[in-house]
Amino acid sequence: MEYGKLNVNVISDNDSTPISGATVRITNENEPERIIEETITDNQGQVNEVELEAPPLEYSMDPTANKPYSEYTVFISAPGFETVEVNGAEIFSGETAIQNASLFPVSESEPGSAETFVIPDHTLWGDYPPKIPESEIKTVEETGEIVLSRVVIPEYVVVHDGPPSDRSAKDYYVKYRDYIKNVASSEIYSTWPTATIQANVLAIQSFTLNRVYTEW
Repeated sequence: MEYGKLNVNVISDNDSTPISGATVRITNENEPERIIEETITDNQGQVNEVELEAPPLEYSMDPTANKPYSEYTVFISAPGFETVEVNGAEIFSGETAIQNASLFPVSESEPGSAETFVIPDHTLWGDYPPKIPESEIKTVEETGEIVLSRVVIPEYVVVHDGPPSDRSAKDYYVKYRDYIKNVASSEIYSTWPTATIQANVLAIQSFTLNRVYTEW
């Protein structure tokens, strides 16, 4: 049996201060009633190096019929804060996954609340619809935005949560570094060789900056 590791970081949604003494409970997606690990966060609001079972490393190196990662559910609770449940935390063999959690404070007079986050299947494993085709040649229209004379790294990017044609979908401002990190985590495997990961991250950045610069 092979193993990966999980680190959990817990902070307050109000001021981003670490929450010490928060209870972290981990269960397997296939056995939700069996608690694999239950511990509390340290003074830094962290739980580090929790060892969890993972599929063999070779599953993530070539396409196979076997899922290359294990999925776990992480429950996080602390007095005075809402409970957070994260479904689908992915653990790869030999890798350390990081799960951040921001807990919303609640008063004693408010009923207990819980928030659930579901991590979808990795794009290399899950069944997703094909990318929406785009025209190779597009008209240039006035947008009201300022297009810079050179490509720069923005602090934030705007993520449209839906197809481009869906104007009712929300727009989110996401820090550029977080966006690149999250896209990479969703589209490639952390077990790949370093040079392969670097090449993919450069491609992701190139695509993103082209979107930002051309406003397409």
